[in-house]
Amino acid sequence: QVQLVESGGGLVQAGGSLRLSCVASGRPFSMYNMGWFRQAPGKEREFVSSFIWSADITYYADSVKGRFTISRDTDKNTMYLQMNNLKPEDTAVYLCAARSVLSSGSIYRSASYDNWGQGTQVTVSS
Repeated sequence: QVQLVESGGGLVQAGGSLRLSCVASGRPFSMYNMGWFRQAPGKEREFVSSFIWSADITYYADSVKGRFTISRDTDKNTMYLQMNNLKPEDTAVYLCAARSVLSSGSIYRSASYDNWGQGTQVTVSS
């Protein structure tokens, strides 16, 4: 199992920016593909972004494309989500997720990920 800890959430005005971090420990970073999901009150968990390290391919939900950027620092075992031009509808708990590089499940489905962080709250005021 890999342990995931998110940070960087907070309260920001619409149009502002935040950078979320997810630190992974317990297993080599290279064993996992990772992603970000979010969950707003009363709503289902929603895919935000994912990074397939071996292929250097990134995926984004249409709602965040062009505003959010996923990246990683392998030396620090850390994944980031840079969020720009935030909107009130981005308000949610953001969760870091990891799945084995051998997994064949859809990267867009939360059920395909085996490891989750505790989440960090992002609140965007209008």
